[in-house]
Amino acid sequence: MTDFGLRIPDFPVDGAPSRAFLAQIDELMDAGRGAFVSAWVADHFVPWAGFQDPMTPTYECWTTLTYLAGAHKDYLLGSIVLSQSYRPPALTAKMAATLQELSGGRLVLGLGAGWKKDEYLAYGYDFPAPAERVHQLEETVQIIRRMWTEPRATFEGRVYRITDAICEPKPSPLPPIMIGGGGKKLMLRLVARYADWWNIPGGSADRYADLLATLRAHCADVGREYDSIVKTWECECVAVATTSAEARRMAEGSPFYNPEDSIVGTPDEVAAQLRRYTDLGATHFMLRFADFPRTDAMRLFAREVIPQFR
Repeated sequence: MTDFGLRIPDFPVDGAPSRAFLAQIDELMDAGRGAFVSAWVADHFVPWAGFQDPMTPTYECWTTLTYLAGAHKDYLLGSIVLSQSYRPPALTAKMAATLQELSGGRLVLGLGAGWKKDEYLAYGYDFPAPAERVHQLEETVQIIRRMWTEPRATFEGRVYRITDAICEPKPSPLPPIMIGGGGKKLMLRLVARYADWWNIPGGSADRYADLLATLRAHCADVGREYDSIVKTWECECVAVATTSAEARRMAEGSPFYNPEDSIVGTPDEVAAQLRRYTDLGATHFMLRFADFPRTDAMRLFAREVIPQFR
């Protein structure tokens, strides 16, 4: 079974003011209802893309997820992915437990080590070396799981500590924890030890296969069942149209277009490109459509691509 999700835009690229941008997001989700099972929000305070004016209105991840949970009650919702040090681990655990309760169990908690140095420094966060950020993420996951499952959680790590921390109500069911990242030595080993889901943003099918081979090796090393981890893949540019030429024009008109990993073509061509990833084990996709705020490509995808994976 293959599931498809909507990569919710973080900022408008067409100059739309904030409220109009929100209406565009609502229209996207309304149009995708019944075909797309999930919606995904990135965790940035300013546009992450270098091509975008940093003064562009940008929605904060957790607030956006909370809004979407109330406005669109038939989607699974997830962060793709939270920069773990933006919020103390115990607070993240409490926020996630609350949203899981209020949404009726529709949260996937996506976590990552963070990467956007200028954003960290502008907002007053330390930005240590990559290995240290991965270690912080490891302690964060341990704290979250303890707070979700123990009456009073205590944890004494090298970076974080909590003492008799209470998290009520407990989330039920426990939200899957999705870890995003592709570092072979540290991050994928962390995925093997702790993740329910794994995500990687973009990249070719060959790279995806290489990362999965590394993940499989880490799973064997730590005694984890490789198939117990849900493998996902995110694409920032999907251009689907009735002709290949029209799809190509759509893709090349998107600022998110990258020839290496964009999905471009007719419905049958797009399905064939996605099968390169499902053949490797991907079962959940997060897709940004190139014609947003229009919904034509997404509707065509829903009608003619998704049924090929059912």
